[in-house]
Amino acid sequence: MHPTELIELMIVGAVIAVLVIITTFLKGRWRKTGWLLVVVVFVAYCIFFVARPFWIDAQIDKKVKLLRPYLVEHYPDEEWTISTVPHRIDGYKHLNSYYIGVHFANEPDVTYHYWVESKDTIYQISFSTNKTLEELKHLEKRIE
Repeated sequence: MHPTELIELMIVGAVIAVLVIITTFLKGRWRKTGWLLVVVVFVAYCIFFVARPFWIDAQIDKKVKLLRPYLVEHYPDEEWTISTVPHRIDGYKHLNSYYIGVHFANEPDVTYHYWVESKDTIYQISFSTNKTLEELKHLEKRIE
């Protein structure tokens, strides 16, 4: 389990523990309402932790679909493969799952990472390779 997940679970546990402690000091109808609130909060957190990976997958798929036309427009005669972070597999939790990697066929040892916000807002944010900057064929200069 990744440290971020442990921190999240500790925060959820602390919130529920505080609600349980407060509920034990209540009387009558307020105590029943307090326990109902504890159960609702617990179920909401469970749904959140179960649904979040599916939500991230849906967002990544949407961003990849937006990136393809951008690559076709900017590199019409090139071949590429798109890779994403396997965020559900242990060992990849520390990586940003919204960075989309692109490997060009004529530059197989370079991975260009893109950030997609919308159809009109796509940035090449980084690259990973052992080459020098002058050797990179698809490096995009960001105009600010």
